[in-house]
Amino acid sequence: MNRRYFLVTLLAVSTLIGCGDDAVSYSAPVGINLKAKSSDTVNATVTSQKGISTESGNPFKVFVDNARKELDGKSPARVELTSLTLTLGAGSVGVTSLSEVFTGRVDILFRTEESNNTHIVGHVENPTGSGPVPFVVDFDSKAMSAEDYSRFLAGKFNVVLRGSAAPTFTTKGADVDLQATFAFTAFE
Repeated sequence: MNRRYFLVTLLAVSTLIGCGDDAVSYSAPVGINLKAKSSDTVNATVTSQKGISTESGNPFKVFVDNARKELDGKSPARVELTSLTLTLGAGSVGVTSLSEVFTGRVDILFRTEESNNTHIVGHVENPTGSGPVPFVVDFDSKAMSAEDYSRFLAGKFNVVLRGSAAPTFTTKGADVDLQATFAFTAFE
């Protein structure tokens, strides 16, 4: 067998093997706006939550609907989160940096309706600046029960943001706008 033919064949087979079940996918960003107030801080913890389907234009539903179109009408077998960022909104009052809101670890979770199960999505330590601040992604849709995954695809979950309040946040009288942006990829 010709050596060049063997190498070309090996490369083609390797490429096909590398694709596996990921041959058909769809990616898109999904943003959600959250609010936090100094006066709502409880036990030195800033918490904000919002139903993913309540965001203007319902971008998560648009993502899932478009993924189904790209996957020939099938629901995604899994959804990966390739990146997650947090940005301090320009409409925020009383703070100019995320470090004035949070200190230490900040988590974003999904809390599914009906089961109330929480799924860790990502975290960051000591965010600074106005962002976008990248999070470490912890989300794994395959770790969800079948029921929670169905609720997830149906947009039946809340996005929960929580973190330790910066020392002066509770006395600032701040009203903070935050945007979490998820880069999802759906796979066949």
